[in-house]
Amino acid sequence: MSRNAGSPAGGEALVPTPVSAQIIQELPTASAILSRARNVRMSALTQRQPVLSVLPQAYFLNSGGTPGGADYALKSTTQQQWKNVQLVAEELAVIVPIPQAYLDDAQVDIWAEVRPRIVEALGIAIDAACFFGVNRPTTWSTDIYTAAVAAGNTVTPQTMSGANGPDLGVAITGMGTQLVKQGYGIDGFVTAPGFGWTLAGYRSPQGLPIYQPNTDGTPGGNLYGFATSEAKNGAFDATKAALIAGQWDNAIIGMRQDITFTMHTDGVIQDASGAIVLNLMQQDSVALRCVMRLGFATANPVTALGQKRGTYFPFSVMNSVASLT
Repeated sequence: MSRNAGSPAGGEALVPTPVSAQIIQELPTASAILSRARNVRMSALTQRQPVLSVLPQAYFLNSGGTPGGADYALKSTTQQQWKNVQLVAEELAVIVPIPQAYLDDAQVDIWAEVRPRIVEALGIAIDAACFFGVNRPTTWSTDIYTAAVAAGNTVTPQTMSGANGPDLGVAITGMGTQLVKQGYGIDGFVTAPGFGWTLAGYRSPQGLPIYQPNTDGTPGGNLYGFATSEAKNGAFDATKAALIAGQWDNAIIGMRQDITFTMHTDGVIQDASGAIVLNLMQQDSVALRCVMRLGFATANPVTALGQKRGTYFPFSVMNSVASLT
């Protein structure tokens, strides 16, 4: 998988060829957006996804003033159009420097220790960019949170009496109502970290739990019958939102599947200001560099209800409240 034929000897032993495929398979467990969004394979730097933009319209024939009656009435024409949502693959990278002495003395598989941290770092960067626009490439669609707020798709839980605190049930049904009125629906949720335990304490008017967490301890569960993904990697900004709901096939992740690993024993690593933080040769260190490319876009297909409403977006946000952060 590596493009660098000049990698230092010994690098192949630390980074086996199947690692790239393993990273791709493991990412959905570290990234909430990858566990919910529609994943497509990109065969080039850019890829276009057609999205319905104009709906056809039907008309009754007005035969009252037509000579000869309905048989001679003119039928109107209509249009149905698509516009392209463009996926652009951008680089996402991480560098892991390790002292050479540590590699020489290690009694464990160093790569097995490093790989979960790389998967975690990639997942954090992807979620933060797609959900809240943190370090989002300018070629990507506006992040889900910002676009939902701009479309007016937000709800704020109202305080209720009793042990349950803010009325999350009413707020969640409000999100569903918003989206259905725009011609969309809800097929899943992404929640802030710890939100699953908050939900576990809520009951319906009949005293039944509205949320069933996974019994195996993995993040997520079912909320009103729909799957949830709990963003536990730290990328979810709980000060802005507690819950994101929507029709998740309209969030598109384009995987270029171009993960490359190279080993470096020469060169320097600099911080954002240009200051050298590590000189590999002078400080006897080895740097493992991981680079992947992926794109992100949100499709916003027109619907009959959304067209009438004027503004529409297939995601809704529950605003954060103090007791949920």
